[in-house]
Amino acid sequence: MESVILVFFVLFATLYSLNKVSYVLLKGLIFNQRKWDLNICCGKTDGGGINADIVRHNSSVANFKLIHDIYNLPFANKEFDSVICSHTMEHVDNPQLFDRELRRVGSQVVYIVPPLWDIAAACNLLEHKWIFLTLRKKHHSLPPCMRLPFSRTIHRYLEQRVTA
Repeated sequence: MESVILVFFVLFATLYSLNKVSYVLLKGLIFNQRKWDLNICCGKTDGGGINADIVRHNSSVANFKLIHDIYNLPFANKEFDSVICSHTMEHVDNPQLFDRELRRVGSQVVYIVPPLWDIAAACNLLEHKWIFLTLRKKHHSLPPCMRLPFSRTIHRYLEQRVTA
């Protein structure tokens, strides 16, 4: 019994550590590389320019813009030189359509997605709809993805209310 507990603890600690490296350390390094003209689906992170999301998570994020439809953004064609979309594509109903809209408003679009080695995030059935088939965190084009198995059923069962 003690060996089972030890294996569980080691597994949990490993998954937790990989997630912190991915979500905190690597995401922070990417954000700190430059000022982003548009930080789409910003959450609580200030990208330095316009910070936009479908929900206002934190009242202290500067230059916040509430978005009502991610597939029809309220911005002009090529309004932004640099767009960053962090930990968002795995949540949306149609990543390809959202990608097309981001490329309409931005000259350079950068995606931050959960890489496969961050298995706790990549396979988050409670929140994610898509799994990205990549080992890299940062992408200049939308990486290949597939529907996360059972996500529709689980989301329907949990009655997820926030949709993009």
